[in-house]
Amino acid sequence: MSWVLRVRDKFQAAHFLKEYKGKCEKIHGHTFQVEVAIEIQELDSAGLGIDFTVIKQKLAATLPDHTLLNEVYDFNPSAENLARRLFIELKKSFPVKEVTVWESEDAAATYTEDR
Repeated sequence: MSWVLRVRDKFQAAHFLKEYKGKCEKIHGHTFQVEVAIEIQELDSAGLGIDFTVIKQKLAATLPDHTLLNEVYDFNPSAENLARRLFIELKKSFPVKEVTVWESEDAAATYTEDR
């Protein structure tokens, strides 16, 4: 038996994509949405796996809000690479199953180690 807990947060940031031919090679911004899915196997005596507040606090502390992502990271800050980096960071604290980074309402990348 297992449960998957999901928490979302948003952050504002600018970036540009190196080695990309198109309008995204120029600096531009997004309201990124991040969803983390955490798989748990048991509940505590209160019937909780991990308190959503704890997950939300850690996620918020991990997000590079109001930054130029190219200056924060040493990789090309695509949604795919951001999802992988956030997965790695959050995995240090929780049993993360996957992380999805939405850079718009209809475009997202999900990183997981299971597939």
